[in-house]
Amino acid sequence: MHFTTKAEAEAAIAAAAEVFPTTQARASFERHAILTRISEGLETQLEDFAQLLCAEAKKPIRDARVEVQRARMTFSLAADEARRFGGELLPLDLSAAAVGRLGLVRRFPLGPVAAVTPFNFPLNLVAHKLAPAIAVGAPVVLKPAEKTPRIALKLQELVHASGWPEAAFAVLTPETPQEIGTLLATDPRLPVFSFTGSDTIGWELKRLANKKHVTLELGGNAAVLVAEDADIAHAVARCVAGGFAYSGQVCISVQRVFVHKNCYDSFCEALVAKTRALRLGDPADETTDLGPMITEAAAIRVEQWVEQAKRAGARVLLQGLREGAFLAPSILTHVPVDQPVACDEVFGPVVVVESVESFDEGIARINASRFGLQAGVFTYDMRRILQAHQQLRVGGVIINDVPTFRSDAMPYGGEGDSGTGREGIRWTMDEYTSPRVLVL
Repeated sequence: MHFTTKAEAEAAIAAAAEVFPTTQARASFERHAILTRISEGLETQLEDFAQLLCAEAKKPIRDARVEVQRARMTFSLAADEARRFGGELLPLDLSAAAVGRLGLVRRFPLGPVAAVTPFNFPLNLVAHKLAPAIAVGAPVVLKPAEKTPRIALKLQELVHASGWPEAAFAVLTPETPQEIGTLLATDPRLPVFSFTGSDTIGWELKRLANKKHVTLELGGNAAVLVAEDADIAHAVARCVAGGFAYSGQVCISVQRVFVHKNCYDSFCEALVAKTRALRLGDPADETTDLGPMITEAAAIRVEQWVEQAKRAGARVLLQGLREGAFLAPSILTHVPVDQPVACDEVFGPVVVVESVESFDEGIARINASRFGLQAGVFTYDMRRILQAHQQLRVGGVIINDVPTFRSDAMPYGGEGDSGTGREGIRWTMDEYTSPRVLVL
């Protein structure tokens, strides 16, 4: 069942609040069993989910299958965490006044979760909202992206069939998405608000959410730093994969690449050659590397940003032509830092590559951004690795790989305009709960 009107959304919220005491009381073995059944169901129905992802999100079928496998793993990880999500025993006899006292700290769910997810990973990003909620015993009211609701509805069927109460997972497909998004952010019956999407909308909804516990994952303009000791062939291959997978419609897609001056020319030459070899075509074709963007309007916007950068003085290493919603990859250099392709989130198949004099300059250039989600660093120098970890103002530093890498088990989130809070099963469970101490 899904809900389209505001009245129906209100009813779904009321039902989630009513069922919360029941879900909170579920034993950990029950939550583990439900999550395991969902994971197994995704394995059994992998091709059905993948084909729907391909058709609805226009995701190349090979990538669609990977997303289903990741979602399966996300629920499996949550099943494991449901078994060990316990507490902490604290010695309190640290002073004479507290002798004979002991503290027991447990985490309890804050209440039903309001979740908003985008179109680009319409299955696994829903899983990252839902699986931790089931693991801690919290209902979820979800508004998926307007362009990709069917995959969430298909997951809803599986979740309910696996034993999670119908009222504890509602999917809203509203006639007025903005109104319902505001409702989810402001309704006090949903004390947790978890949003993945654009930074403009996310920060405004956080302002409206007021006293709620809010987590935001808002993307960025992810950067790569290639040091002079890097394996250039490996760095190029990974930057091509990280920059153009799903036509760059990934919040940790490679957008900015800073290459040491000694490697810059060879890196650019190889990057252009390997990018030219990518195949643009029907997402249902097993050999397709890049399908169409989600809409023609999205492709036009990216095309316009590239043209704007060219007029501002950017040099084109590879020009991606557009045909409808299909947009071939572009590679630019000498891009003024105030151009959208350099300072905003492109969310399309565009990579900007620049030369730097030193590793220190590369770190400074990466940090010269209002975003800070993840960064990739290619080097084998342990001193540089530790320097990057300490100095890069991002949520994750990926060594000898691109920022596009994400393990569903690790903490994931960013600094600055990239958001607040962390996802990743165990960390999301912390976000959905609060510690409560019992003093004995």
